[in-house]
Amino acid sequence: MNTRMRRAAVAVIATTMAVSMAACGKAGDDKKSDSSSSSSGGTTAKIGLLLPDSVTTRYEKFDKPYFEAKVKELCSGCTVEYNNANASAATQAQQVSSMITKGVKVIVVSAQDSAAIKSSIQQAVDKGIKVVAYDRLAQGPVSAYVSFDNVQVGKLQGEALLTSLGSKATKSSKIVMINGDDADPNAAQFKKGAHEALDGKVDIAYEQSGLWKDTVANQKVTAAITQLGAKNIAGVYAANDGMAGGIATALKGAGISGIPLTGQDAELAGIQRIVAGTQSSTVYKAFKPEAEAAATLAVDLAQGKSISSLATTTQTSGSGNKVPSQLLTPVSVTKANIKDTVIKDGLYTVAQICTADYAKACKAAGLS
Repeated sequence: MNTRMRRAAVAVIATTMAVSMAACGKAGDDKKSDSSSSSSGGTTAKIGLLLPDSVTTRYEKFDKPYFEAKVKELCSGCTVEYNNANASAATQAQQVSSMITKGVKVIVVSAQDSAAIKSSIQQAVDKGIKVVAYDRLAQGPVSAYVSFDNVQVGKLQGEALLTSLGSKATKSSKIVMINGDDADPNAAQFKKGAHEALDGKVDIAYEQSGLWKDTVANQKVTAAITQLGAKNIAGVYAANDGMAGGIATALKGAGISGIPLTGQDAELAGIQRIVAGTQSSTVYKAFKPEAEAAATLAVDLAQGKSISSLATTTQTSGSGNKVPSQLLTPVSVTKANIKDTVIKDGLYTVAQICTADYAKACKAAGLS
Protein backbone atom coordinates (compact mmCIF):
# COMPACT_ATOMS: atom_id res chain seq x y z
CA MET A 1 0.00 0.00 0.00
CA ASN A 2 1.52 3.33 -1.03
CA THR A 3 1.74 6.33 1.21
CA ARG A 4 -1.28 8.06 -0.34
CA MET A 5 -3.48 4.98 0.13
CA ARG A 6 -2.33 4.51 3.74
CA ARG A 7 -3.23 8.13 4.53
CA ALA A 8 -6.65 7.68 2.94
CA ALA A 9 -7.29 4.51 4.95
CA VAL A 10 -6.30 6.25 8.19
CA ALA A 11 -8.61 9.13 7.39
CA VAL A 12 -11.53 6.78 6.75
CA ILE A 13 -10.91 4.92 10.03
CA ALA A 14 -10.64 8.18 11.98
CA THR A 15 -13.83 9.51 10.41
CA THR A 16 -15.67 6.27 11.17
CA MET A 17 -14.53 6.37 14.81
CA ALA A 18 -15.57 10.00 15.15
CA VAL A 19 -19.01 9.31 13.72
CA SER A 20 -19.37 6.29 16.02
CA MET A 21 -18.33 8.29 19.06
CA ALA A 22 -20.64 11.14 18.09
CA ALA A 23 -23.48 8.64 17.68
CA CYS A 24 -22.77 7.25 21.15
CA GLY A 25 -22.64 10.73 22.55
CA LYS A 26 -25.90 11.66 20.83
CA ALA A 27 -27.59 8.57 22.16
CA GLY A 28 -26.45 9.51 25.65
CA ASP A 29 -27.64 13.08 25.16
CA ASP A 30 -31.02 11.85 23.93
CA LYS A 31 -31.30 9.61 26.95
CA LYS A 32 -30.45 12.49 29.22
CA SER A 33 -32.95 14.73 27.42
CA ASP A 34 -35.64 12.07 27.67
CA SER A 35 -35.10 11.80 31.42
CA SER A 36 -36.13 15.42 31.85
CA SER A 37 -38.83 15.47 29.19
CA SER A 38 -42.39 15.96 30.38
CA SER A 39 -43.65 13.74 27.57
CA SER A 40 -41.42 10.83 28.57
CA GLY A 41 -42.47 10.94 32.21
CA GLY A 42 -38.85 10.30 33.20
CA THR A 43 -38.67 13.20 35.63
CA THR A 44 -39.26 12.18 39.24
CA ALA A 45 -39.40 15.66 40.73
CA LYS A 46 -41.55 16.49 43.73
CA ILE A 47 -43.60 19.67 43.38
CA GLY A 48 -45.11 21.34 46.44
CA LEU A 49 -48.54 23.01 46.39
CA LEU A 50 -49.46 25.24 49.33
CA LEU A 51 -52.91 26.85 49.40
CA PRO A 52 -54.02 29.44 51.97
CA ASP A 53 -57.35 28.31 53.39
CA SER A 54 -60.25 25.91 53.12
CA VAL A 55 -62.93 28.50 53.86
CA THR A 56 -62.77 29.75 50.27
CA THR A 57 -64.27 26.73 48.51
CA ARG A 58 -62.38 27.14 45.22
CA TYR A 59 -59.01 26.03 46.58
CA GLU A 60 -59.89 22.50 47.67
CA LYS A 61 -62.64 21.90 45.14
CA PHE A 62 -61.03 23.28 41.99
CA ASP A 63 -57.47 24.63 42.23
CA LYS A 64 -55.94 21.55 43.86
CA PRO A 65 -57.41 18.85 41.59
CA TYR A 66 -56.85 20.91 38.41
CA PHE A 67 -53.23 21.53 39.41
CA GLU A 68 -52.55 17.90 40.26
CA ALA A 69 -54.12 16.64 37.04
CA LYS A 70 -52.07 19.01 34.87
CA VAL A 71 -48.80 18.10 36.59
CA LYS A 72 -49.54 14.41 36.01
CA GLU A 73 -50.39 15.11 32.36
CA LEU A 74 -47.14 17.00 31.75
CA CYS A 75 -44.88 14.81 33.87
CA SER A 76 -46.10 11.33 34.77
CA GLY A 77 -43.09 10.81 37.02
CA CYS A 78 -43.70 13.97 39.03
CA THR A 79 -45.59 13.94 42.32
CA VAL A 80 -47.42 16.74 44.12
CA GLU A 81 -46.95 17.32 47.85
CA TYR A 82 -49.98 19.26 49.14
CA ASN A 83 -50.82 21.28 52.25
CA ASN A 84 -53.46 23.84 53.20
CA ALA A 85 -52.58 26.58 55.70
CA ASN A 86 -56.15 26.84 57.05
CA ALA A 87 -55.81 30.63 57.17
CA SER A 88 -52.67 30.55 59.37
CA ALA A 89 -49.45 32.24 58.23
CA ALA A 90 -47.53 30.38 60.93
CA THR A 91 -48.86 27.04 59.68
CA GLN A 92 -47.89 27.90 56.12
CA ALA A 93 -44.34 28.76 57.22
CA GLN A 94 -44.10 25.32 58.82
CA GLN A 95 -45.41 23.78 55.63
CA VAL A 96 -42.69 25.46 53.57
CA SER A 97 -40.09 23.99 55.93
CA SER A 98 -41.70 20.58 55.51
CA MET A 99 -41.53 20.91 51.73
CA ILE A 100 -37.84 21.74 51.95
CA THR A 101 -37.26 18.65 54.09
CA LYS A 102 -39.16 16.48 51.61
CA GLY A 103 -36.82 17.62 48.83
CA VAL A 104 -39.27 19.30 46.49
CA LYS A 105 -37.79 21.02 43.44
CA VAL A 106 -40.54 23.64 43.11
CA ILE A 107 -43.03 25.14 45.57
CA VAL A 108 -46.24 26.68 44.25
CA VAL A 109 -47.71 28.81 47.02
CA SER A 110 -50.77 30.99 47.44
CA ALA A 111 -49.59 33.00 50.42
CA GLN A 112 -51.82 33.39 53.44
CA ASP A 113 -49.73 36.46 54.29
CA SER A 114 -47.59 37.74 51.44
CA ALA A 115 -45.13 39.58 53.69
CA ALA A 116 -44.84 37.01 56.48
CA ILE A 117 -43.90 34.26 54.03
CA LYS A 118 -40.91 36.18 52.64
CA SER A 119 -38.33 34.56 54.94
CA SER A 120 -39.71 31.09 54.23
CA ILE A 121 -39.40 31.68 50.50
CA GLN A 122 -35.82 32.85 50.99
CA GLN A 123 -35.05 29.63 52.91
CA ALA A 124 -36.45 27.54 50.07
CA VAL A 125 -34.53 29.45 47.41
CA ASP A 126 -31.33 29.10 49.46
CA LYS A 127 -31.82 25.32 49.15
CA GLY A 128 -32.08 25.60 45.36
CA ILE A 129 -35.89 25.37 45.27
CA LYS A 130 -37.84 27.46 42.77
CA VAL A 131 -40.97 29.23 44.07
CA VAL A 132 -44.06 30.09 42.04
CA ALA A 133 -46.50 32.58 43.60
CA TYR A 134 -50.04 31.40 42.88
CA ASP A 135 -53.01 33.76 42.76
CA ARG A 136 -51.33 36.06 45.32
CA LEU A 137 -47.96 37.71 44.76
CA ALA A 138 -45.76 36.69 47.69
CA GLN A 139 -42.75 38.72 48.74
CA GLY A 140 -39.20 37.45 48.36
CA PRO A 141 -37.17 35.89 45.51
CA VAL A 142 -40.08 34.35 43.61
CA SER A 143 -39.31 32.81 40.21
CA ALA A 144 -42.77 33.28 38.68
CA TYR A 145 -46.29 34.49 39.43
CA VAL A 146 -49.65 33.31 38.06
CA SER A 147 -52.86 35.19 38.71
CA PHE A 148 -55.50 37.38 37.14
CA ASP A 149 -55.38 41.09 36.48
CA ASN A 150 -56.54 41.95 39.99
CA VAL A 151 -56.99 45.68 39.45
CA GLN A 152 -59.29 44.76 36.58
CA VAL A 153 -61.21 42.45 38.94
CA GLY A 154 -61.90 45.43 41.22
CA LYS A 155 -62.92 47.57 38.27
CA LEU A 156 -65.35 44.91 37.08
CA GLN A 157 -66.86 44.72 40.56
CA GLY A 158 -67.24 48.49 40.80
CA GLU A 159 -68.65 48.81 37.29
CA ALA A 160 -71.15 46.02 37.94
CA LEU A 161 -72.29 47.80 41.09
CA LEU A 162 -72.83 51.03 39.18
CA THR A 163 -74.71 49.22 36.42
CA SER A 164 -76.99 47.59 38.98
CA LEU A 165 -77.63 50.95 40.63
CA GLY A 166 -78.71 52.44 37.33
CA SER A 167 -80.21 55.88 37.85
CA LYS A 168 -79.46 55.61 41.56
CA ALA A 169 -75.71 55.81 40.85
CA THR A 170 -75.34 59.36 42.12
CA LYS A 171 -72.75 61.13 44.25
CA SER A 172 -75.18 61.12 47.16
CA SER A 173 -75.87 57.36 47.03
CA LYS A 174 -74.28 55.73 50.07
CA ILE A 175 -72.25 52.61 49.42
CA VAL A 176 -70.84 50.21 52.01
CA MET A 177 -67.47 48.78 50.99
CA ILE A 178 -66.16 45.55 52.53
CA ASN A 179 -62.64 44.78 51.33
CA GLY A 180 -60.48 41.68 51.69
CA ASP A 181 -57.69 40.94 54.13
CA ASP A 182 -54.90 43.54 54.12
CA ALA A 183 -52.36 40.70 54.46
CA ASP A 184 -53.36 39.58 50.97
CA PRO A 185 -51.74 41.78 48.28
CA ASN A 186 -54.63 40.99 45.94
CA ALA A 187 -57.01 42.72 48.33
CA ALA A 188 -55.23 46.03 47.79
CA GLN A 189 -55.45 45.60 44.02
CA PHE A 190 -59.16 44.73 44.11
CA LYS A 191 -59.71 47.77 46.31
CA LYS A 192 -57.70 49.99 43.95
CA GLY A 193 -59.69 48.88 40.92
CA ALA A 194 -63.01 49.26 42.71
CA HIS A 195 -62.16 52.78 43.84
CA GLU A 196 -61.16 53.70 40.30
CA ALA A 197 -64.62 52.65 39.16
CA LEU A 198 -66.62 54.10 42.08
CA ASP A 199 -64.84 57.25 43.27
CA GLY A 200 -66.65 60.43 42.30
CA LYS A 201 -69.73 58.53 41.18
CA VAL A 202 -71.14 57.39 44.52
CA ASP A 203 -70.55 58.13 48.19
CA ILE A 204 -68.48 55.39 49.84
CA ALA A 205 -69.92 56.10 53.26
CA TYR A 206 -68.50 53.11 55.14
CA GLU A 207 -65.38 51.08 54.31
CA GLN A 208 -63.83 48.24 56.31
CA SER A 209 -61.91 45.00 55.87
CA GLY A 210 -63.89 41.79 56.14
CA LEU A 211 -60.74 39.65 56.36
CA TRP A 212 -62.20 37.28 53.71
CA LYS A 213 -64.53 35.91 56.42
CA ASP A 214 -68.31 35.79 56.10
CA THR A 215 -68.75 36.25 59.85
CA VAL A 216 -66.57 39.36 59.96
CA ALA A 217 -68.24 40.82 56.87
CA ASN A 218 -71.63 40.22 58.49
CA GLN A 219 -70.52 42.08 61.60
CA LYS A 220 -69.10 44.99 59.61
CA VAL A 221 -72.25 45.45 57.53
CA THR A 222 -74.43 45.16 60.61
CA ALA A 223 -72.39 48.02 62.10
CA ALA A 224 -72.75 49.99 58.86
CA ILE A 225 -76.52 49.56 58.93
CA THR A 226 -76.60 50.86 62.51
CA GLN A 227 -74.39 53.82 61.58
CA LEU A 228 -75.99 54.81 58.28
CA GLY A 229 -79.55 53.57 58.63
CA ALA A 230 -81.07 50.70 56.65
CA LYS A 231 -82.95 52.98 54.26
CA ASN A 232 -79.85 54.98 53.40
CA ILE A 233 -77.69 52.18 51.97
CA ALA A 234 -77.89 52.05 48.18
CA GLY A 235 -75.53 49.12 47.62
CA VAL A 236 -72.72 47.01 49.05
CA TYR A 237 -69.35 46.23 47.56
CA ALA A 238 -68.11 42.85 48.81
CA ALA A 239 -64.67 41.78 47.62
CA ASN A 240 -65.59 38.10 47.34
CA ASP A 241 -68.54 35.71 47.41
CA GLY A 242 -67.67 34.26 50.79
CA MET A 243 -68.09 37.64 52.45
CA ALA A 244 -71.11 38.40 50.27
CA GLY A 245 -72.84 35.43 51.88
CA GLY A 246 -72.42 36.91 55.34
CA ILE A 247 -73.46 40.33 54.07
CA ALA A 248 -76.60 38.98 52.39
CA THR A 249 -77.63 37.49 55.74
CA ALA A 250 -77.06 40.83 57.49
CA LEU A 251 -79.08 42.71 54.86
CA LYS A 252 -81.95 40.24 55.10
CA GLY A 253 -81.91 40.49 58.89
CA ALA A 254 -82.25 44.26 58.62
CA GLY A 255 -85.10 44.02 56.13
CA ILE A 256 -82.97 45.36 53.26
CA SER A 257 -83.63 43.87 49.83
CA GLY A 258 -83.24 44.76 46.17
CA ILE A 259 -79.92 46.59 46.49
CA PRO A 260 -76.75 45.65 44.56
CA LEU A 261 -74.25 43.33 46.25
CA THR A 262 -71.04 42.36 44.45
CA GLY A 263 -68.78 39.36 44.91
CA GLN A 264 -65.90 37.43 43.40
CA ASP A 265 -64.83 33.82 42.72
CA ALA A 266 -68.10 32.61 41.17
CA GLU A 267 -68.75 30.29 44.11
CA LEU A 268 -71.83 28.10 43.72
CA ALA A 269 -73.58 29.85 46.61
CA GLY A 270 -72.79 33.20 45.00
CA ILE A 271 -74.22 32.10 41.65
CA GLN A 272 -77.35 30.86 43.42
CA ARG A 273 -77.73 34.19 45.20
CA ILE A 274 -77.45 35.96 41.85
CA VAL A 275 -80.20 33.73 40.45
CA ALA A 276 -82.32 34.46 43.52
CA GLY A 277 -81.66 38.20 43.34
CA THR A 278 -79.91 38.60 46.70
CA GLN A 279 -76.53 39.21 45.04
CA SER A 280 -76.17 41.21 41.86
CA SER A 281 -72.81 40.09 40.45
CA THR A 282 -69.61 38.15 40.93
CA VAL A 283 -66.31 37.91 39.07
CA TYR A 284 -65.43 34.66 37.39
CA LYS A 285 -61.73 33.85 37.41
CA ALA A 286 -61.57 30.54 35.59
CA PHE A 287 -59.81 28.24 38.05
CA LYS A 288 -58.77 25.60 35.53
CA PRO A 289 -56.58 27.79 33.28
CA GLU A 290 -55.01 29.43 36.32
CA ALA A 291 -54.20 26.12 38.01
CA GLU A 292 -52.97 24.62 34.75
CA ALA A 293 -50.76 27.64 34.07
CA ALA A 294 -49.18 27.25 37.52
CA ALA A 295 -48.66 23.53 36.95
CA THR A 296 -47.01 24.17 33.58
CA LEU A 297 -44.65 26.74 35.08
CA ALA A 298 -43.83 24.39 37.96
CA VAL A 299 -42.99 21.46 35.67
CA ASP A 300 -40.89 23.64 33.37
CA LEU A 301 -38.96 25.05 36.33
CA ALA A 302 -38.48 21.55 37.74
CA GLN A 303 -37.00 20.50 34.41
CA GLY A 304 -34.80 23.58 34.07
CA LYS A 305 -36.70 24.96 31.09
CA SER A 306 -37.19 28.60 30.19
CA ILE A 307 -40.54 30.11 31.22
CA SER A 308 -40.21 33.29 29.15
CA SER A 309 -42.88 32.20 26.68
CA LEU A 310 -45.36 31.69 29.54
CA ALA A 311 -44.55 34.55 31.92
CA THR A 312 -44.73 37.37 29.41
CA THR A 313 -45.15 40.31 31.77
CA THR A 314 -43.64 41.49 35.08
CA GLN A 315 -45.16 42.38 38.44
CA THR A 316 -43.39 44.04 41.36
CA SER A 317 -43.98 42.44 44.75
CA GLY A 318 -44.21 44.22 48.09
CA SER A 319 -40.54 43.42 48.67
CA GLY A 320 -39.57 45.13 45.42
CA ASN A 321 -38.80 41.93 43.50
CA LYS A 322 -39.52 42.03 39.78
CA VAL A 323 -41.33 38.77 39.10
CA PRO A 324 -42.00 37.20 35.66
CA SER A 325 -45.78 36.91 35.54
CA GLN A 326 -48.64 35.34 33.67
CA LEU A 327 -51.88 37.27 34.13
CA LEU A 328 -55.25 35.91 32.99
CA THR A 329 -58.44 37.82 32.18
CA PRO A 330 -61.37 37.94 34.66
CA VAL A 331 -65.04 38.07 33.60
CA SER A 332 -67.97 39.78 35.29
CA VAL A 333 -70.96 37.50 35.88
CA THR A 334 -74.55 38.62 36.35
CA LYS A 335 -77.85 36.79 35.97
CA ALA A 336 -77.75 37.58 32.25
CA ASN A 337 -74.58 35.63 31.44
CA ILE A 338 -74.49 32.72 33.91
CA LYS A 339 -75.30 30.31 31.08
CA ASP A 340 -72.52 31.70 28.87
CA THR A 341 -69.83 31.64 31.55
CA VAL A 342 -69.80 29.21 34.46
CA ILE A 343 -72.24 26.76 32.88
CA LYS A 344 -70.64 26.89 29.43
CA ASP A 345 -67.20 26.27 30.94
CA GLY A 346 -68.50 23.31 32.92
CA LEU A 347 -67.80 24.87 36.30
CA TYR A 348 -71.35 24.05 37.36
CA THR A 349 -74.28 22.28 35.78
CA VAL A 350 -77.80 23.68 35.70
CA ALA A 351 -78.78 20.90 38.12
CA GLN A 352 -76.12 21.96 40.62
CA ILE A 353 -77.30 25.59 40.52
CA CYS A 354 -81.00 24.96 40.26
CA THR A 355 -81.73 22.92 43.34
CA ALA A 356 -85.25 22.86 44.78
CA ASP A 357 -84.78 26.14 46.65
CA TYR A 358 -83.80 27.92 43.42
CA ALA A 359 -85.99 26.11 40.89
CA LYS A 360 -88.51 28.93 40.50
CA ALA A 361 -85.80 31.62 40.25
CA CYS A 362 -83.88 29.50 37.75
CA LYS A 363 -86.95 29.14 35.55
CA ALA A 364 -87.42 32.91 35.60
CA ALA A 365 -83.75 33.34 34.68
CA GLY A 366 -84.04 30.88 31.78
CA LEU A 367 -81.83 28.26 33.40
CA SER A 368 -84.31 25.45 33.90
